This record gives sequence, structure tokens and C-alpha cells, in this order.
Amino acid sequence: MAKPDGAEKGSFDLDRFRKLLQLMEKYGVTEANLRKDGESWKVRRGPKQVTVAPEMAVAAPAAAPPANAVPTAAETPAAPAAPAGVTIDAPTVGTFYSSPTPEEPAFVNVGSTVQPDTTICIIEAMKVFNQIPAEKAGRIIEVLVASGDAVEFGQPLFRIEPA
Repeated sequence: MAKPDGAEKGSFDLDRFRKLLQLMEKYGVTEANLRKDGESWKVRRGPKQVTVAPEMAVAAPAAAPPANAVPTAAETPAAPAAPAGVTIDAPTVGTFYSSPTPEEPAFVNVGSTVQPDTTICIIEAMKVFNQIPAEKAGRIIEVLVASGDAVEFGQPLFRIEPA
């Protein structure tokens, strides 16, 4: 017996697939995993590895001291120490989850060793749960967001000590 939309069980519905791709394009979703009644779709837009923009540090220009002034050791400000390691940044906007479900342990914790393909968290966007890979090898030295926090594109999520 035919389904109401004319698609036979097990056949591929190209119109539904196109609509899914259009919605993903419209809302900036890069990956979708759908399951219903034994049917399963996994769709990814763009490259498998998301390019993460490096952090941009902007320093305010300092006022020039008078030409005849020589700062003493007490007047010389100490430069702030740069945080150790590099960051893994959010590849998309959404809600950050540190574990697959609230009852399960976090994907990674401080001290965990990760490889580029290690899943480090999930970011939910538009009811789609995107597994986020580390994309870098190293050891987690700091978790910068809490589970359930809203994150922005490019926001640092983890700090790692590169391998």
C-alpha cells in the first residue's frame, strides 16, 4: 500500500530531502540526524572539518610618554600573562551540552586527552544536536562554558594544551 505522499516504504523521497537541505541552508545548520519509523537520514553540509577562526586579540593603543620621561621599575606595568594553550571554539550558534544526556558523564573533562576526531560536546541548534569534534590534538586544561549555556559562533569552549 502506498504512503499518502506517494513514497513507497524504503524509497527515497527527493522532495523531502530537498526541503531538508533548504531548511539547513536557511538556518545555517551543518549536520542533521533524523530517525522515524525505521527510516534514518544523516546529512552534512559543507566540509567535514569545520574551519575555526583563530582568536583575534585587539590591544588598545598606549599613550606615548613624554620624550624626557624615563619610567622607573615601580611605574612599569607588568604585561598580563597570556593564557596557556589554545582554544577550541564553537563552530555554530546554539546551546552547549557537555554530555549526550543529563545522566551520562561529560564527553571530556579537564585532563582528558583528545584527538582531532574526538567528540568533545554537543551544540543544539534548531532542535538538531550537532556532535562537535576537537579538530585539534592535545589535553583539555580548561572548560570555558557550562552545560546548558547558549554559545555564539567562534566563542571559546575549551582550552587545550596542544600535543
